[in-house]
Amino acid sequence: MESSTEAGGTPRRAAARKSTTKKSPARKSTAKKATAKRSGPGGKAAASRPAEPAMVQLLTPEGERVEHPDYSLDITHEEIRGLYRDMVLTRRFDAEATALQRQGELGLWPSLLGQEAAQIGSGRALRPDDYVFPTYREHGVAWCRGVDPTLLLGMFRGVNHGGWDPNSNNFHLYTIVIGSQALHATGYAMGVRMDGSDSAVLAYFGDGASSQGDVAEAFTFAAVYQAPVVFFCQNNQWAISEPIERQTRVPLYQRAAGYGFPGVRVDGNDVLAVLAVTRAAAEHVRTGQGPILVEAFTYRMGAHTTSDDPTRYRRKEDLEAWEAKDPILRLRRLLEREGAADDAFFAALDEESDALARRVREAIRTMPDPDAMAVFENVYADGHPLVDEERAQFADYLASFTDHEHQQHGGN
Repeated sequence: MESSTEAGGTPRRAAARKSTTKKSPARKSTAKKATAKRSGPGGKAAASRPAEPAMVQLLTPEGERVEHPDYSLDITHEEIRGLYRDMVLTRRFDAEATALQRQGELGLWPSLLGQEAAQIGSGRALRPDDYVFPTYREHGVAWCRGVDPTLLLGMFRGVNHGGWDPNSNNFHLYTIVIGSQALHATGYAMGVRMDGSDSAVLAYFGDGASSQGDVAEAFTFAAVYQAPVVFFCQNNQWAISEPIERQTRVPLYQRAAGYGFPGVRVDGNDVLAVLAVTRAAAEHVRTGQGPILVEAFTYRMGAHTTSDDPTRYRRKEDLEAWEAKDPILRLRRLLEREGAADDAFFAALDEESDALARRVREAIRTMPDPDAMAVFENVYADGHPLVDEERAQFADYLASFTDHEHQQHGGN
């Protein structure tokens, strides 16, 4: 630490110690008030937070293009319309899945509402040979990787363990365990580097997962082994009911510096900025410069999952403020401002959205029920007496329903 001094030549730290040896009652009262003002929940004093940093933005909430000195984006109107289509269809699919869960067709559903730009922008920045490790909310990234939306529903309906072949789209199965996919991505990226490939690996996780030990370990290994992995954190401000203030005292992207690699914060509701930043991040790891952390600063406009009630912990004013930054509305304003899309385009997209919703409803209701006895398979390689006993008991239980139905129909 620098030995800064007061004007009279007294070392500042020494002067500070001297001035705090005695306190008048008035100064004690002032200090107590200041401490109370900084106190968090439960009366515990909270450390002061630094001012929020600027983030990369190429499109304002009003739909105006802006320039950034480090991230430029050369994009056509056709490509912008494609991004808009991706976000609209992804949101419609997500809304339909939420409705299906409410109707009892799915056991659970984690909505991505509000995070469409973060997912579509990053997903469209990748090459086919790049590999993605998602959480359980990356429905937009799955869309970009060519995974049929209906395949995402199987696990949440309980009819399969994932529903798609990860190797066919370089899109790993959804990961329910919080943060573990960061380790999987790092190990895979280490293998990519050893193979001499220039593919990029992306690991998606949320702000809550950034507090998990698995993510910290992934950062450590990725930095030491110069793994070509982009850690993509969707900071949607809430880890279920825990706000970001309970997760970190510094902006999340700054955590990367402690591990020895760069981080960048991007406006997660600006699909153009996310596209530009993720492209640059992928190029960074492709060229052997090691990992990078991208923090997409966004907001979870829906519930954490359909089992959650965000009205119990979230302020209505905050939600309204973020709704004004809606990623889809923002891009539509750009399209209209630049005359890049007409009424016919929007009408056709509405029809396509309705068709997608119908296809999703039909697919979910025609999914075959899984074999109930399959739960006992693949538990032990050579079998086990207790499992055999439980299998027999469960078979008798299922058979009792058949006997009851037989009796109801008069034995016919």
